[in-house]
Amino acid sequence: MMHPGPKNLITDVSGVCVGNAHNEALKSGVTVFSSGHGFTASYAVMGGAPGTRETDLLAPDKSVDKIDALVLSGGSAFGLDAASGIVDRLCANGRGFAVGTYSVPIVPAAILFDLNNGGRKDWQENPYPHLGRLAFDDLSQEFDIGSIGAGFGAKCGMMKGGLGSASFQLQNGITVGALVAANPIGNVTDASGKHFWAAPFEVNDEFGGFGPPKGNGHAQSFDHTKLSSLIERANTTIAIVATDAILTKAEAQRMATAAHDGFARAIVPSHLPLDGDLIFSAAMGRHQVPEGRLAFAEICHAASLCVSRAIARGVYHARYYTGDASVTWQSLNER
Repeated sequence: MMHPGPKNLITDVSGVCVGNAHNEALKSGVTVFSSGHGFTASYAVMGGAPGTRETDLLAPDKSVDKIDALVLSGGSAFGLDAASGIVDRLCANGRGFAVGTYSVPIVPAAILFDLNNGGRKDWQENPYPHLGRLAFDDLSQEFDIGSIGAGFGAKCGMMKGGLGSASFQLQNGITVGALVAANPIGNVTDASGKHFWAAPFEVNDEFGGFGPPKGNGHAQSFDHTKLSSLIERANTTIAIVATDAILTKAEAQRMATAAHDGFARAIVPSHLPLDGDLIFSAAMGRHQVPEGRLAFAEICHAASLCVSRAIARGVYHARYYTGDASVTWQSLNER
């Protein structure tokens, strides 16, 4: 039996903190995931157009066994520089991978495309390192969801996207959580704009309690008028799944891979050649996984369900700001 943690956020996982920063004129932002100590991490990509920094280090055969932070950012390739601002902060705190007398902070990052969302992008100096520093300074176990951080300027299909989070506590005492910046080409609802594809996995009416889409065949259609602009690298959903369990890098990679099922359950269509869908995974190393293969399998399953719920929650809580290029779920369903 699984139930959400007290906050229903990824920070229900012991040791996890999340920080957010955005610029309203820019219509973009940054989200950072970190802890007071290094943690095991890996990742899995299933979209066709990812944008990343330092992800090769997360492969199970690479020598770095712990990292210091993970970054989700808007801004396409410009947003990868948000990690530089976070590296500055970590370096000042003496954090990092020991290389001789030096400590080098390890901060993998992934980006989504939000350059065409109506915000000002005529900067003279890349704003993302500064946003990264602000997000790091905001690190906390409490944070808002919706139009915030990396999800501030996100779009999905026919409405605004957003930053969402969800958690599950397992009967064996292990906690799993997800943090998602939802910005896919596909839709998170049926054609009515009301019923979330993730509704079968909803808990406690956390995104409205309107139930699943009706069997009207819209799930099988590929209606270009209901999708985001079909421009290569112009979307992407990026996420982090975390657990307080002790996992190897190989197990963390498997958790990230299994968590992609959450994208497919919540976004139709998902994992397109034009999306850069990526999920990071983080194991905070607090609890031993009980013996037996099913215990680890349950962690992977919980991660995928948390991802689905986080996607819907991020879109459900998105807010409208003047000049936005997309309407919100809330405004669509006030009519």
